[in-house]
Amino acid sequence: MNETDLAFTPALELAQLIRHREVSPLELVEIYLQRIELLNPELGSYFTVTAELASADAKAKTELLTTTSELPPFFGVPISIKDLNAVAGVPCTYGNPALLNNIPEFDDGVVTRIKQAGFTILGKTATSELGSFPYTEPTGFVPARNPWNLEYTPGGSSGGAAAAVAAGLCAIAQGSDGGGSIRGPAACCGVVGIKPARGRVSKAPVGDRLAGISTNGPIARTVADAAALLDAMSGYVTGDPYWLPDPEPSFLTAAQTPPTQLRIAFATDIPPLGEADANCQQGVLTTVKLLEQLGHHIEQKSLDLSGLVEPFQIVWQSGVAGSGLPPEILQPVNRWLLARTGTVADYIQAVYKMQIVARQIVAFFDNIDVLVLPVYLHSPIRVGEWAALSPEDTFQQIINWVAPCPLANATGQPAIALPAGFDRNGLPISVQLIGRPAAEATLISLAAQIEAANPWNKDRPAFAVFS
Repeated sequence: MNETDLAFTPALELAQLIRHREVSPLELVEIYLQRIELLNPELGSYFTVTAELASADAKAKTELLTTTSELPPFFGVPISIKDLNAVAGVPCTYGNPALLNNIPEFDDGVVTRIKQAGFTILGKTATSELGSFPYTEPTGFVPARNPWNLEYTPGGSSGGAAAAVAAGLCAIAQGSDGGGSIRGPAACCGVVGIKPARGRVSKAPVGDRLAGISTNGPIARTVADAAALLDAMSGYVTGDPYWLPDPEPSFLTAAQTPPTQLRIAFATDIPPLGEADANCQQGVLTTVKLLEQLGHHIEQKSLDLSGLVEPFQIVWQSGVAGSGLPPEILQPVNRWLLARTGTVADYIQAVYKMQIVARQIVAFFDNIDVLVLPVYLHSPIRVGEWAALSPEDTFQQIINWVAPCPLANATGQPAIALPAGFDRNGLPISVQLIGRPAAEATLISLAAQIEAANPWNKDRPAFAVFS
């Protein structure tokens, strides 16, 4: 197997190659670091590359291979961490250059679990400032680009993570999703992204500031990889405000188990925000046709989110104020969002209204197992496409684009984004599956069935393939 093939090999397979001593952790890290050095200046997928730390960790693990056979599941597999999450001793910028010297002294809980699973961290991936935007072009950094077509965005706010996975600059990635920030980039870059159920992944050692709408989750090239990383990330930590029991069996087992016949609804529009464009509709309709051929019961349904739009916006944009950063160092849109932040009473009322609508959305699932939606309402935008717009107009464009995503954040339900082909610009087409509360296993099992019927892991961006 050549170095390019190794770089695009699924993380679970890499873990087995390491266990069987067919490749060493150090060899893998060197391959990925070389690819990052060559491709990242143009791709912009990493803010910080921890080459020395990664090499030292991989060297120690390579030496440990000679003395023990008891290894954690992802021993020596290279991973990236989104630059909204703390890694001890590594800058955490939150997409703001004023924070380049912000060096945490602790690991976020999800990073601790990732380390315990045996991963080697390659660096911190690019994010939009404070994770606010569905594109990744923060001031002071090289904009992140889509490896399938460099003129276009990889999405956001986990845009760097998805671009890195799609371009073979890490085996797998950690991301986070407060309004589509895992699913959108996964869709733009043609990879798999899981937004877990609320309480599945701990936010330790910090708390939750946004009424439970945001969570960490995996981005990967295969459903099995994403499921296994979710297994590694999951679990209650003392003091968590939300929690779920550990899955039985594991999510990886779910990826290896065909689903029973499911009741599946689908829609291609999001009232009151509009209809998906032709590419996004194609992802839904192609997937629905396949699911019907696989024996599932399919019906078209409409889900009106009119009551969710305003309260969700208020809760989501309060994250800018919650950051504590002064307005003078923020990008214009975040500065505008900060200026329009209301009172504490406004926030509490918005949470109250959002939770009422969330109950109605969850009730919609009483008679269905899975809802199939577009991830976004239109295809990826070009890098810089909205740069000349006013903050208010930019915000409205964002709302209209990401409309299918926030409902799962408001309810806490799990969702997964999957590849579904390519458009005429060479950009991935995608689809989103939303499941019942805490039903990641059902989604993962169904997603793996779709993947088996229409494999996508052999597709590689021409930009990222070289000898």
